[in-house]
Amino acid sequence: MPLLLGPFVRCRFSATLLVLWLVFAGFTCTGSEHATATLPAAFNDLLPHFLVEPEDEFIVKNKPVTLTCRSTPATQIYFKCNGEWVHQDDHLIERTIDPATALPIMQVTIDITRQQVEKIFGLDEYWCQCVAWSTTGTQKSQKAYIRIAYLRKNFEEEPQGKEVALDQEVLLRCHPPEGVPQAEVEWQRNEDVINPGNDLNFFITTDHNLVIKKARLADTGNYTCVAKNIVARRKSTSATVLVYVDGGWSEWSKWSACGADCSMWRSRECTQPSPGTGGKDCQGLDLQSLNCTSEQCPQTVSGAEDVALYVGMVAVALCLTLLLIVVVLVYRRKKEDLDSDVADSSILTTGFQPMGIKPSKPENSHLLTIQPDLTTTTTSYQGTLRSRHDATGKFSMTNGPLLDPLPNGSHTLHNGKLKSDPAEFVSRLSNQTYFKTLPRDVANTSYGTFNFLGGRLTIPSTGISLLIPPEAIPRGKIYEIYLTVQRKEDLRLPLAGCQTLLSPVVSCGPPGVVLSRPVILSMDHCSDACLDNWAVRLKKQNYEGTWEDVLLMGEELVSEPYYCQLEAETCRLFSEQLGTLALVGESLHMGAAKRLRLVLFSDAYCSTLEYNIRVYCMDDTQDVFKEVMQMERQLGGRLIDEPHILLFKDSYHNLRLSIHDMPQAHWRSKLLAGYQEIPFYHIWNGSQRYLHCTFTLERLSLSTCELTCQLCVWQVEGEGQSFSLDFNIAKAVLYGFHPYQDTRAVDAEFLLMDSSATALAGPSAFQIPYLIRQKICSSLDAPCPNGADWRMLAQRLKLERHMRFFASKASPTSVILDLWEAQHFYSGNINQLATVMADIGKQEAMIFLVSDGEC
Repeated sequence: MPLLLGPFVRCRFSATLLVLWLVFAGFTCTGSEHATATLPAAFNDLLPHFLVEPEDEFIVKNKPVTLTCRSTPATQIYFKCNGEWVHQDDHLIERTIDPATALPIMQVTIDITRQQVEKIFGLDEYWCQCVAWSTTGTQKSQKAYIRIAYLRKNFEEEPQGKEVALDQEVLLRCHPPEGVPQAEVEWQRNEDVINPGNDLNFFITTDHNLVIKKARLADTGNYTCVAKNIVARRKSTSATVLVYVDGGWSEWSKWSACGADCSMWRSRECTQPSPGTGGKDCQGLDLQSLNCTSEQCPQTVSGAEDVALYVGMVAVALCLTLLLIVVVLVYRRKKEDLDSDVADSSILTTGFQPMGIKPSKPENSHLLTIQPDLTTTTTSYQGTLRSRHDATGKFSMTNGPLLDPLPNGSHTLHNGKLKSDPAEFVSRLSNQTYFKTLPRDVANTSYGTFNFLGGRLTIPSTGISLLIPPEAIPRGKIYEIYLTVQRKEDLRLPLAGCQTLLSPVVSCGPPGVVLSRPVILSMDHCSDACLDNWAVRLKKQNYEGTWEDVLLMGEELVSEPYYCQLEAETCRLFSEQLGTLALVGESLHMGAAKRLRLVLFSDAYCSTLEYNIRVYCMDDTQDVFKEVMQMERQLGGRLIDEPHILLFKDSYHNLRLSIHDMPQAHWRSKLLAGYQEIPFYHIWNGSQRYLHCTFTLERLSLSTCELTCQLCVWQVEGEGQSFSLDFNIAKAVLYGFHPYQDTRAVDAEFLLMDSSATALAGPSAFQIPYLIRQKICSSLDAPCPNGADWRMLAQRLKLERHMRFFASKASPTSVILDLWEAQHFYSGNINQLATVMADIGKQEAMIFLVSDGEC
């Protein structure tokens, strides 16, 4: 047992020798910096016992904690932390006398800092205990554990909004963020704390979930889970609980008196309760009639006045009928003048090009196999697109989203590819006040003129397209619609915390157009597509230029103007409004990951000793890849390996790049460090398009042309990818080529050489012919008792998770077919869809047997 003799001298004695030495030598220490004392002879046979022992403490931020130990009787007290004695100079000593027992009391305190605790690595925790001596022996106190307190920002599970019926049980889950000490949880409704003791309808489980035993109308509101400990207080995102009420019937009223038509009636109303907050109306009749008995019928006598009354009523009815006939004839004549050239029968079949793949079932070979009529490709509508009094040349949002007409007062609607001049369109677009902020990038803009037959806009090699379904544009309207992808440096989104841009920023418009049904915007995203890892929000830029959240993925309401299907690499957005849109993700924990596309380029020609290899680390979306390919074309670069995909996690770790295994006799790297790094936030933010590192290599001789090396890219403490390079720098590399020269056949999907038309109008934009589409909808929209309706179609196409959204539309089948068209325009097989229809059991309805005359 160590005995401290002065601040620096240390001797070792046995416990017996220590006691004898203290008693007979009369050793005495004075001064507050020492922790020893002599005891009166009356207390020499007492062991020390603790009045106060050190307790567990938490270090908050950088504030040290104080440990206290008090014992009686004691000659000395020292602290030991993690097995090592604390220096005596770090002890603060106080001595008092117990007035009741006259025993001496010694109290010792020490301070523990955050730096001391952080030095302890591994699984061991930092602990301290004190040891007290008396002339009889020693005693040890309990161990006190000192921990650094913290509370993570992100909840491990947040509550999700729900729509529930009256009296239904509601469960809102909450798993608070990780923290030390463990966070306490409370629930709030509309910012007011919920106290289950005051309201027995609420119950909070041991694992912090909130249970509403029977949902009441008053329980509708925004619920928030609040976690707090000694460090911080965190709030989850609010979950909206909507309690709806299905209507009930009141009691029937009494039967009325028998009327002139010899019938009586009674009624009831949907008021007990009235349907509310989305609840269903009452089922059944609200009015009943009953014939009276002959005795109850009122007796009337027909006279001359009755005959005159009847004659007058007949005359009025004849006049109204003639007037109605005249109105119908005038309307039909005007409609024929407008639509005769726009929607003749031939336009409904032009562009229907059935695929060459046969259906899986031979008996279905006749399904959906109408031969196209390619005799008519364009039709014209004569007349202006704007009111004659509107001569200001200014874009009018109130008069409809129509751009300037052609100079001769006519406009041509095309059925098929639209031959357009993007430069001319962008020039005209820039004259409109609202569109002056749009980019002037002709290569990334497409536009077309559309009517009720719909169409499609595509920006080649970007994965971005806009599907305008039939009937989305009201009949009689003609819209000139554009689609463009914004440059990220031109339009910065406000991102905070763990938020990151997951998609291109896409503009479609003009905004404010009136749509009868939603269009479908398709664009790539770079998340890992696991909604358990993300809170994905759709953001829209309003007229003032500010961004606002319009949709939270997974919590879409069918009544909202936006709805989204998130696929593995693509987002399909149903939108009833056009504008500037983007997907922004916020990681919920460190398991969330973005897909990065790693692409290698080198100098196409090398006439000097230096040779550069550029490694791009970009979001895995086709629009960014296209931009990099275009930029490298201008630089004269060439692609030297197949792109690799890397999952980049929200772990705050940087991305490292290094080059290895170069033949030292011929090459050397000019990089002084062993690796290069790209900071985490530069990648995670997603707003920088051209993030890359350049490795400058030097060949020791101009005659050296062969280069072999290993290039590694990895996230610190995360995943990585490696590229094995072996090529001749003076010739085309093994995998490399100049991507813009036809020197060899290349996979079109890999190079994204999309040569499809940027704009298709009318039936040629769709795989399903217009009349066949109408027959499918009329057959499947009506509910079928055995389920052979649109619901089974959604299941067969693996779209059953969107049942509520489809059911909210006037024609669920039509919306399902819109989504199928958006997904399968390039790769879909119309015969496969015919096989699905046959499996549903609709073949006997002969809905697919459409003759050429019908089309």
